[in-house]
Amino acid sequence: MIAKRLSELRKKKKWSLQYIADQLNIAKSTYAGYESGYRQPSLEAVKELATLFATSTDYLLGVVDDEQQTIELTNTSVSITVDGERLTEDEIHQLIAFIRIKREMAKK
Repeated sequence: MIAKRLSELRKKKKWSLQYIADQLNIAKSTYAGYESGYRQPSLEAVKELATLFATSTDYLLGVVDDEQQTIELTNTSVSITVDGERLTEDEIHQLIAFIRIKREMAKK
C-alpha cells in the first residue's frame, strides 16, 4: 500500500524521485525502492515522508483513505477526525480533559 500511495502523491505534486531523495537526504535508489516495493521505509522515514507530503502516516500505511491531515487548525476552531468522523465539540472537550488528567497523574 505504501509504495502505491507514495507514487501517487509524488506524481500529483509533479516531484521527481531525485527531489524527494534530496529532501530526505537519502539516495535516489533508496526512495525508488520505496515506490517499487523493493524496500520498506523505516518508521522514521514514514514519518518524514508524511511530513514532506503533508499527509498522515495512517494514510501512507493504508489505515485511512483520506489523504488530508486528520487535524486542522484555523484561527477560530480545531477540527479533529478519528476513524473518518469529525469529533464533536463535546468530544474535543473530553479529549482535552483526559489529557489534563493524564498529565496530572504523570506528575505524581
